[in-house]
Amino acid sequence: MIIGLTGSMGCGKGEVVKILEKEGFKYITLSMMVREEARKRGIAEEREKLMEVGNSMRKEGGAGILAKRALETILASESDKWVVDGIRNPAEIDELHQGQDVYIVGVKTDLELLIERIISRNRESDAKTREDITHKVKREWGEGEPEGGQQVGKCMEKVDFVIDNNGTLEDLNQKFTDYYKTIAK
Repeated sequence: MIIGLTGSMGCGKGEVVKILEKEGFKYITLSMMVREEARKRGIAEEREKLMEVGNSMRKEGGAGILAKRALETILASESDKWVVDGIRNPAEIDELHQGQDVYIVGVKTDLELLIERIISRNRESDAKTREDITHKVKREWGEGEPEGGQQVGKCMEKVDFVIDNNGTLEDLNQKFTDYYKTIAK
């Protein structure tokens, strides 16, 4: 089983990963591959620069290249339960669907709540101002991005299930757990 996750930064995808890890899922994030590529290219691991590296990788290897690499890792492994985090282009969803038993989950949070969560989590790599966070979220959703770039908005149109994460962590846990029970075999 492969569960792919898409949604904006700060929406709660990492919390869904924690739930799945407790269920025995192995974790891979597409941004890991982007970070590795940035290191190879000698580029600083800042969100804006990583977005450019990811777009460059998609331009060079096709829009689904990151998911293709993740799927290769998954198929070569012994584990039969994987969560793939950080899907940002619809071609990545198409690529993951080359595997078996694939479910794509979108996590959605209102922009104002996203901004508050991002500011409060205070990660070094996150934007610090409301204006910068808004710009980055809109860019992730596809504003000003090429077809092969970040297109979270289009990804959300292709998901199997959307979790509205405007509540508490407990609400998110319950919503995802209820969904997981419907697909777990």
